[in-house]
Amino acid sequence: MTRPTPTPPRAVTVGEGLAVLVARPGPLEDSPVFDRTAGGAEVNVATVLAQLGVPTAWISRVGDDGFGRYLMRHLASRGVDTSAVHVDPARPTGVYVKERGGGSDRPTDLAAGASRMLYYRTGSAASALSPADLTAAAPLLDRAALVHFTGVTTALSPSATALTEALLDRQRGDRLIGFDVNYRPALWIRRPESAADVLAAHVRRADVVFVGADEAEEVFGTGDPARLREMFPRPRHLVVKNSGHSVTGFLGERWIEVPALRLEVTEAIGAGDAFAGGYLAALLHGRPHEQLLRFGHLCAAAALTGTGDVAELPPRQRLERHAAAPCSEWARIRVEGTS
Repeated sequence: MTRPTPTPPRAVTVGEGLAVLVARPGPLEDSPVFDRTAGGAEVNVATVLAQLGVPTAWISRVGDDGFGRYLMRHLASRGVDTSAVHVDPARPTGVYVKERGGGSDRPTDLAAGASRMLYYRTGSAASALSPADLTAAAPLLDRAALVHFTGVTTALSPSATALTEALLDRQRGDRLIGFDVNYRPALWIRRPESAADVLAAHVRRADVVFVGADEAEEVFGTGDPARLREMFPRPRHLVVKNSGHSVTGFLGERWIEVPALRLEVTEAIGAGDAFAGGYLAALLHGRPHEQLLRFGHLCAAAALTGTGDVAELPPRQRLERHAAAPCSEWARIRVEGTS
């Protein structure tokens, strides 16, 4: 019997994945057990894309350890192609611990609902990402309609910066390059390069760019969408997230602003990645500009009202219905929590 030919990925994300250990609410030192999950910006985006019917692959490096095997299994079980992930026998898989507030009066406790991440990624397998990983994954990249990565990946190491620059240098034809600024100051402390210079150069060479107004203020000196567009006229799609209440989306010279949905935030981790995944999936599905932003909001809402880094989306039919709703109906939508 002839086996069906696998569907080639339309999207590829390139970057770090981490195992996540989630503590019980309260001081971290008192958590007797931890729940395990997966995280990392490009992992989160890949999972959202796959949930929205976009064949997706993930390119990365993991350690030859249980956490690396878990990450591979986590992505594969969600329909993401992991065939181009390199298993590094000498370096471990990165890990981060999520501390959650219990709201007690103890000095080491966080406020109820607050969270804090403690990263253990120095010397990780993903920090060794380099242009050689693109050579090995060339067949996947050549067939992709979209390749997406973030500023977290380029900040991991000089070799990882060389990888993201090589992605931008590759002959792309009609292929789109997506880039989320994702500025993380702690990752740039030991780097001699200016984060602003590296990230600005990436923004100028990408096709679809996501940036938060707050991080843009810190990195580029302004969070004003109009000023950012003047600074970065090249990306056809420039998406500025305005401190949670709305998103301004530029498409060429045109722009629109779409308000966020009404909801009660459970946890903010992963919402930006979910927004990017929703926007990019809608773009690959050929939806109009306003619906790109609405899909982003809808997917971000799923992350904001859930408890994990990876957004668990509602049925696609519901997302499509909300994305196409009249403005008056959009303003009335309220997203309820999943936990």
